Amino acid sequence: MKFVRLLGWLVFLVPVLSEAEIRLPGFYGESMVMQRQAPIPIWGWADPGEEVTVQLGAAEAVTGRANETGRWEVTLPAMEAIADGLELKFSSSTSSFALSDVLVGEVWLCSGQSNMEWTVSASDNPEAEIAAADFPQIRQMKIAHLTNNLPLDDVKGDWLVCSPETAGSFTAAGYFMARELHRELGVPIGLLNISWGGTLIEPWTPIEGFAMTPGLADIYAKVQTALPGSQAYKDGLRKYLEAITAWQVLAETALAEGTSAPASPVFPKRLLPITAHTEPTTIFNAMMNPVVGYGMRGAIWYQGESNHARGMDYLDRKKALLAGWRSMWGIGDFPFYFVQIAPFVYGEEDPAILPRFWEAQSACLEIPHTGMVVTNDIGNPADIHPKNKQEVGRRLSLLALKHTYGKSDLVASGPKLAEMTVAGATLRLRFDEVAGGLKSRDGQPLSHFEMIGEQGAFVPANAVIEGTDTVVLASPEIKEPAAMRYAWHKLAEPNLANGAGLPTATFRAGEVPQYDWLSLKVPGAAAYDLVYDLDLKKLGPNFSYEVDRSSEIAGAFDRVGYFIELTPGGGSLQWAWVAMDAFTDDAGKLGIPTVSSGATFQVPVTNLSILSNVSGVSTGHGLFGNLEFWPHNYGPVNAAKLPGGSGELWDFADQPIPPEAGYGSMQVHNSAAKETIFAVNQWNAGGAADLGIGNSSSDPRTRDWTFSSNAGKYESGRLRILVRKTK
Repeated sequence: MKFVRLLGWLVFLVPVLSEAEIRLPGFYGESMVMQRQAPIPIWGWADPGEEVTVQLGAAEAVTGRANETGRWEVTLPAMEAIADGLELKFSSSTSSFALSDVLVGEVWLCSGQSNMEWTVSASDNPEAEIAAADFPQIRQMKIAHLTNNLPLDDVKGDWLVCSPETAGSFTAAGYFMARELHRELGVPIGLLNISWGGTLIEPWTPIEGFAMTPGLADIYAKVQTALPGSQAYKDGLRKYLEAITAWQVLAETALAEGTSAPASPVFPKRLLPITAHTEPTTIFNAMMNPVVGYGMRGAIWYQGESNHARGMDYLDRKKALLAGWRSMWGIGDFPFYFVQIAPFVYGEEDPAILPRFWEAQSACLEIPHTGMVVTNDIGNPADIHPKNKQEVGRRLSLLALKHTYGKSDLVASGPKLAEMTVAGATLRLRFDEVAGGLKSRDGQPLSHFEMIGEQGAFVPANAVIEGTDTVVLASPEIKEPAAMRYAWHKLAEPNLANGAGLPTATFRAGEVPQYDWLSLKVPGAAAYDLVYDLDLKKLGPNFSYEVDRSSEIAGAFDRVGYFIELTPGGGSLQWAWVAMDAFTDDAGKLGIPTVSSGATFQVPVTNLSILSNVSGVSTGHGLFGNLEFWPHNYGPVNAAKLPGGSGELWDFADQPIPPEAGYGSMQVHNSAAKETIFAVNQWNAGGAADLGIGNSSSDPRTRDWTFSSNAGKYESGRLRILVRKTK
């Protein structure tokens, strides 16, 4: 892999030099800050073989020789902090120059998306903050937005000295952290602002990071295949050239014989350069790779909004990012402090998607030498860019001061759950990091605690602080508590804090019981025999049943029942039961209506019994309905002229159309109420299948969940199909 990266530099990126010219990276400049207490790497380009001498202030000069590609590098001796501007001198046999006002202090990389790029001028109290920003020892270097499919070796960036004239353009999170560090440490602070609003984490990750993370092998393979010089790229290009050569022979023959030539092979998309700012490695290659190796203490990271729907998958992506950065920088496991994204409405999105992401961000703390700032008390659910970046920066500085600079007496994080115990009808939560004692940050009763127990649904819990480190949960609805969750909603702004006023992050504890809801919720369920049991999270072209007893069902049956369970991401269980008089005597046609099963039913069903906990589903007995079971495509035309059916909406009166192996519908309807009882459509699409109970409201074209493609949004799903045998 190193060879591939080097090859990219040699072929595409060798700087063009005039004779004897010394050239520096474009982000070196007047007023830059070098990292103290560590060897200082300096590099640039000159004619191959040219000797370049570098000296910082009065320190010993060091000489290096440009290699065959023109690149030279020297390492200056480590220095303590220097707040008076030094000259950084460069000289060769024919030229010399110097950069002035160079300081030595602490350097931090500031990266991520818009909340890191967010400026001081757009934050709280901008006029007062900018007017007071007279900190000439705080400097920022900002890089413009760029992408590339290959790792570049140079990029332009300008260093700004912090003053009321410049501070408004500084990264707010970085500046407010730097201000605290400068005050506490008394040394210059340099900020490498390499950020880009709206970006995913994958473009910031080098290919080395993906290679080091087995769970992201698919991304690594994609990048490798499109990377010139890699074996995968060579193999793919060679195969294409062979196809082109063979086609050329056929085309020349056709030309000579006056016949039609076949179409030429299309260049494989997988071999095209990956350049979009949404694609893996592209931002790292252009904006970060040129800076790799510049002396720094560590990095701060504020990103996640663009990845927030990925849940625990984000952990692997963060591991890849950090493993790649640390590998490339070569200075060990440098500190990495990140900000947990704040509560935000995210439109109509399931309110549990964001808590699952918060949980994944907390899980990233298992990566060594990391820390996380919690922001659920300083956000704005109506604004994805909370303006209080002062507190974000302060909390970042607390992490750095405690864990990087050795100020062990500081409190840098909020309460963290140490253990949960069940005590009768209560749950007892003991916390670490209480900083003198737990408290409600706003003086109100503790909020956003929920419990689950024998009733199978999370309910609000009464939460009371006991002593300095314990919270006791109870609910009149639960006698046998089993699990709890805290701040499990995208708009949650909870109030549990420690004595230092730092908040507690979203978390869960305990095991949610696995109840047999069919037997608990459906009277008479014991009279039915199970035919199929299907895990709806395993849908796809080759799905299989967890249980398939269709060949074992001997004798006639007079009733058929369907029991579906769906758990939205982190939400409460939804379920529905519908039983009806048998509409077939073949148990093999009761399941998913595939082509192979031969099940195609658009028939009325009678004597329906409907039970459900989903609002909008009419329950009762002796009802009338109809089935729409088929593997076909289908349209909304009410060809069967069912009373009350729509000819424009996908509902209970649709029409199957070719092809037979198409979209697929498995729907049971309460026709009189114009309601879908449940739907399982487009099962071949796996996580993009359609699942739902009751009428859909997600698309104005449909009541029966067609086009919803929502299966991936459920944490779990199960469908059981049963029959009542004739006595």
